[in-house]
Amino acid sequence: MYCGSCLRDNTLAAELMARGHDVSLLPVYTPTLTDEANVSGERVFFGGISVYLQQHMPLFRRTPAIFDRVWDAPAVLRKVAGGSMASVDPQFLGEMTVSMLRGEEGFQGKEVAKLVEWIKEQPPFDVIVLPNSLLLGLAPPLARATGRPVVCTLQGEDLFLEGLPAADRTESLRLIRSHRGAIARFIAVSDFYAEHMAVYLDLPRDRMRTVPLGIHAGDDAPGPSPAEASASARPFTVGFFARVAPEKGLHLLAEAYAIARRDGRLPDGRLEAAGYMAPEHRSYLEKIQAGLSSAGLAAEFRYHGVLDREAKMRFLAALDVASVPTPYAEPKGMSVLEALACGTPVVQPRHGAFPEMLGRTGGGLLFEPGDAAGLAAAIVELHDDPYRRKALGEQGARGVRREYSVRRMAEQAIQVYEEAAAGAPMTAHP
Repeated sequence: MYCGSCLRDNTLAAELMARGHDVSLLPVYTPTLTDEANVSGERVFFGGISVYLQQHMPLFRRTPAIFDRVWDAPAVLRKVAGGSMASVDPQFLGEMTVSMLRGEEGFQGKEVAKLVEWIKEQPPFDVIVLPNSLLLGLAPPLARATGRPVVCTLQGEDLFLEGLPAADRTESLRLIRSHRGAIARFIAVSDFYAEHMAVYLDLPRDRMRTVPLGIHAGDDAPGPSPAEASASARPFTVGFFARVAPEKGLHLLAEAYAIARRDGRLPDGRLEAAGYMAPEHRSYLEKIQAGLSSAGLAAEFRYHGVLDREAKMRFLAALDVASVPTPYAEPKGMSVLEALACGTPVVQPRHGAFPEMLGRTGGGLLFEPGDAAGLAAAIVELHDDPYRRKALGEQGARGVRREYSVRRMAEQAIQVYEEAAAGAPMTAHP
């Protein structure tokens, strides 16, 4: 699937390369899938099949590395990852999560050794960056092998940890905390998440920094969107772009849409959704469709599936308003930034990164988390005031270019990496 963390890391790596820095972006578990130019390496470390076999079959913990190349081949991993057998449901991955956090002592110790040996053969790195705290088991061996500082990005892994079986979650949190001393800096993708994870993982605050997301949005605010150009010829269109899963809140948006249509405040309309849907969430979408059908709104809803970058930006630009009403406190919200970059105003819950995101961009409205009626009222408010809707969209587009540019993200990341590499003490971040 298109993963927000992978998109963020690939975009950052590409920008650093464009600035002349020497960057190696190493895929873990499966090849990187991104809707921009992919700058990751071809070799996949901790190949998903190898990790699984070593977790469940002791024989594979001792097989020669040359054998692993068969199932670690990118083409094989892509095929398996795209099939119905693959799942990232934390309920089934608790023991593997614990094992990975044990690092060299876990069942995947052979994979740790492969990574360490590869790194030793490369020109010396100034800093090593782990993409999330679920890989902190790698920090001690990498720091020992290279003598270089390790930085860890925090970008949404608490949702996965909370989904683990209780015993595995407790052990995973213990192991993460046991490795925190090996990390020179922690980088959170929002101020909210920096505060949240400092408490949740009991991390040292003097090593915590925020580097907000950055997206490619062009240098100028967009002109009239397709939505504006054809607004008089089509119904008011509400859109959702994210993974189709309960934690992203499509069910809440569908409920709000039905409320607004049922009481007549939204005379006509369309509800459009797009994004990756795992096989296990098909019944979730079907339940949403059944509810809309019962309300007589089946013909007004369409699910577009997975979209590439060009199709995604067309989709977002064609909306009158976008919303990803996550029931949980979302730390990122990349698709919200992308909607704003297209000049589309958003309506988001007042939790997670969204208040600071809209505070910095001014591109939308907030409602109380989980309140379908409040979400419906905000959508109707924008429907009834097209001038305000347009102003919010334009303001949001300017705000994204000012506050969430790739350039700004790269500059702030480099500052943190240089501090870590120099062993510098924490300083206030602008």
